[in-house]
Amino acid sequence: MRQAIEAKVPAIVKQLTDAALDGDVGAARLLLERVIPPLRAAEESVEIKLAGDSIADHGRAVIAAAAGGSLSPSQASAMLTSLGTLARIVEADELIKRIEALELKHGLGPKEKT
Repeated sequence: MRQAIEAKVPAIVKQLTDAALDGDVGAARLLLERVIPPLRAAEESVEIKLAGDSIADHGRAVIAAAAGGSLSPSQASAMLTSLGTLARIVEADELIKRIEALELKHGLGPKEKT
């Protein structure tokens, strides 16, 4: 069945094109939706100063920028999500260092290869 339909695709596209050119808005919409991707909301890049040294300070700066109107809510949300991810990475890195220090202190460091 698929092969039968595929064989008729050129004729179907021609008929749709003819219908669109004759004013059929539905045919025009169908063709254009398949050829031209829909526009997505695009926001300009914004540079903000992230005051402070901590991730929490940076988060507060993002919230203040959004409250002040220099960041859109979606930009602020994306930045806060990124900061949350960064916080988890930093936390994991710090835990690894602490575990390694404890292992070293108790002689449980990495085993030597023999």
